Amino acid sequence: MLEDVLLIEDKHRKVGAGIVEEILKNKKDKYIIAISGESGSGKSELTHVVAKELRKYNIFAKPVHLDNFFKTLPLERRAWREKNGVANVVGLGEINWEGVQKTVDDFKNNRKSSMPCVDLVTEHVDTLTTDFDGIDMLVLDGLYAVNTEGVDLHVFIELTYHETKKAQTSRGKEKTDELRMQTLEAEHKAVQSLKSKADLFVNMDYELVKAR
Repeated sequence: MLEDVLLIEDKHRKVGAGIVEEILKNKKDKYIIAISGESGSGKSELTHVVAKELRKYNIFAKPVHLDNFFKTLPLERRAWREKNGVANVVGLGEINWEGVQKTVDDFKNNRKSSMPCVDLVTEHVDTLTTDFDGIDMLVLDGLYAVNTEGVDLHVFIELTYHETKKAQTSRGKEKTDELRMQTLEAEHKAVQSLKSKADLFVNMDYELVKAR
């Protein structure tokens, strides 16, 4: 997303290096990593660190943020959730999975790809065109990123919105009120439903551990 605020700390760099180490053990052509976690858990920070770290190994990794693939526009989403009921609409069904999978398919086949890109200043959706020819890896991040088909490495951040309230406030993406808290709880339930897909966990102490 354009104009996103990244708060990269040593913990992100340490975990990112560990993820890269796991990637290099199983490296193959057109490799896909997905990073899921709740709001404020550090998904975008880890995605940035992993992609930058891979450059040290002459690997070109393209970050793709699934927040860009919501079916409802940013300026309309809050009212739409309120009108239809947060518990009824918040979850995996809010994502345009067909668009996500088309992006994945374009990456795997070295095609040029056009995808939505949210400008966080204007809250309008632009179109980003990327040429995936020469891109070695895709790093997907988002609440439900590990749900994407064709992923080679699934990373799940265990921190919940209860632990990340400070990070949410610092990033300042949405105002905190009753509707926002209802949304975070609904997202929490949806994200936790994907936990079994994880290959690697980032635990509550922000340490990288393998799934059993």
